[in-house]
Amino acid sequence: MQEQIVIVGGGAGGLELATMLGRKLGRSEQAKVTLIDRNSTHLWKPLLHEVASGALDSRMAELDYRGQSARCGFEFLLGTLESVDKDNKTIQLAAICDDRGKEVVAARSLSYDRLVLAIGGVTADFGTPGVTDHSYFLDSLRQADRFHEHLLNEFLRVNKSIGEGNATKLSLAIVGGGATGVELAAELIHSVSLLSIYGLSHLDRKHFEVCLVEAKQRLLPELPERLSKLVEKKLSSLGVEVMLNNPVIEVKENTLVLGEGEPIQADLIVWAAGVRAPDIVKDWGLETRKNNQIKVNQYLQTLSDEAIYALGDCAACPIDDERWVPPRAQSAHQMAKRLYRNIVREYQLQPPKRFVYKDRGSLVSLSRYSAVGNFMQSKSLSVPLEGTLARWAYASLYRLHQRVLHGWWKMFLLLLVDKLKRAVKPRLKLH
Repeated sequence: MQEQIVIVGGGAGGLELATMLGRKLGRSEQAKVTLIDRNSTHLWKPLLHEVASGALDSRMAELDYRGQSARCGFEFLLGTLESVDKDNKTIQLAAICDDRGKEVVAARSLSYDRLVLAIGGVTADFGTPGVTDHSYFLDSLRQADRFHEHLLNEFLRVNKSIGEGNATKLSLAIVGGGATGVELAAELIHSVSLLSIYGLSHLDRKHFEVCLVEAKQRLLPELPERLSKLVEKKLSSLGVEVMLNNPVIEVKENTLVLGEGEPIQADLIVWAAGVRAPDIVKDWGLETRKNNQIKVNQYLQTLSDEAIYALGDCAACPIDDERWVPPRAQSAHQMAKRLYRNIVREYQLQPPKRFVYKDRGSLVSLSRYSAVGNFMQSKSLSVPLEGTLARWAYASLYRLHQRVLHGWWKMFLLLLVDKLKRAVKPRLKLH
């Protein structure tokens, strides 16, 4: 009888795992591999800030789960995980309803022999009052599209007001000086510089204010301090106001209340500080950290049940007694690769190998202006990257994700298609 391998979550790690297992075990009918996601399409999460700013039309980068499943030997089910029954090895999927609330697919129960939880993470609000009610998040394509729509409306409002002779500005505050906050700030500055080309002739950079607020002493703490300072200097030169070592203690409508100093007034507020697993994880009877991440051992099995695995942002995998694997795309990729190999090894009657996280470094894009990062040659040797080389390295991360999903040949075809689309389409999405 076929083993039932169920993967919940079609992010970077979950989709890569389903693709590899489908090709190896699904096509040969050694196992039935099922991928479940609440969305019908996949978008690489590090691209969300580009969608939010309008630099990327998401339709150019989305991948259809059903198409991928047909090509790669796994089954795709649209659904949202509601509960996990460890004793009976079943999961419950919530009913699917249309936009009018009419039930399209009833709630379902699904059996598994192995369950892989790859549900990703969401932005952590750290219990700060008002964050949920008065901030935008960039955890999903839907949220990025929603922010982009509201941003365009604000651009139109300010452009009209300036055209009528009013001294109007659009102000935006970003909370969180990690990769998402930094990349979004730079991308927004670039978007504003293009608006006059597409009919918003009254708008330019002097009418747009971006403030980036970070509670820690420097931006991008995962990078060497010299590179963090370089990023801060570059953002400042672009007109971004960087505020460090000043936590946000409350968010009100159009207002950030700081631990020190005057409140910040902003037309739009984006919260991009920290990562945690979704709250629903706490209801599944699995051992978790305070941030809801599911604790796993060195084989990526949950501490509560060896038949359940977790990977990516929702997983808490120890590096040593004090450190955990960071929630990054490279972590999800490495976890998916190791879990795939371990499952295949079991089919070959070989013992699994421990997962060992290898920090390859970090790269941050500053839109079309620059990129910075570091490449880890060893645990103690970090090679800094800046400018064109860093931009090329940053772009290659997405292409490597595509290579896992499609292979080298199709990856190069997709690269060519992307270049052609960018050549004929507007440089900014304006709808």
